[in-house]
Amino acid sequence: MHDLIPTTDIDEHAPSWLPVFRVNRHVGLHSMGPKQTIFVSLAEIAQALGHAHRLELLEHLGQGERSVEELAERTSLTFANASRHLIILRRASLVATRRDGKRVLYRLAGAGEVIALLKALSLVGERNMAEIERVLASYFRARDATEPVTRSELTERLRNDLVTVLDVRPDNDFRLGHLPNAVNIPWPELERRLDELPLDREVVAYCRGPYCVLSFEAVAALRTRGYVVRRLEDGFPEWKAAGWPVEAAY
Repeated sequence: MHDLIPTTDIDEHAPSWLPVFRVNRHVGLHSMGPKQTIFVSLAEIAQALGHAHRLELLEHLGQGERSVEELAERTSLTFANASRHLIILRRASLVATRRDGKRVLYRLAGAGEVIALLKALSLVGERNMAEIERVLASYFRARDATEPVTRSELTERLRNDLVTVLDVRPDNDFRLGHLPNAVNIPWPELERRLDELPLDREVVAYCRGPYCVLSFEAVAALRTRGYVVRRLEDGFPEWKAAGWPVEAAY
């Protein structure tokens, strides 16, 4: 973050009662008004979001706290590359860390706000970027064009014991946190574990987030086998950030 130093200099366009800040940006000091100072900090956040690997790291951290080693493996990055991206996210105050022995563990800093920021970014992209719309149509909606289940609808159906909730994330994601009463069958294991899902009961599947392909693939596969199945809107991070109940194995 930049060092903000109050000064008595007044910007010629600012009211006389507003303080001005000089911002140390490693390239010298210059005077800047309070609005511009805030915009500089917001720009740091925007720049930190400006890489696909960092967006994917944030998606994984939305499932729960992870070490650098785990994040590198999950994103197919080298340890050094994952570390560099995480440092950029930490400097922008999007993630926080703690030490566990020799390991450094990362987590979202203000998970609700970070998840909401990513959601807003997704909405802007879906509205304005033709390439995103093309992928949504050719891949995601091609596998499941049915309206997803809302969080409030699912809560009501769970309360009345009308649905089986299927978590298709890897089991180590599931252990960090999951929806109440969810059955964890990771997507690669679904075919051989179909007998764990009753055919006479609606299934609602979810995974890591709105663009996680696992739930779309699971829904498409289950429908071909006669299941009544829908997706949950968004994924586990959005459910948790909205304040709905979660369970954890440890």
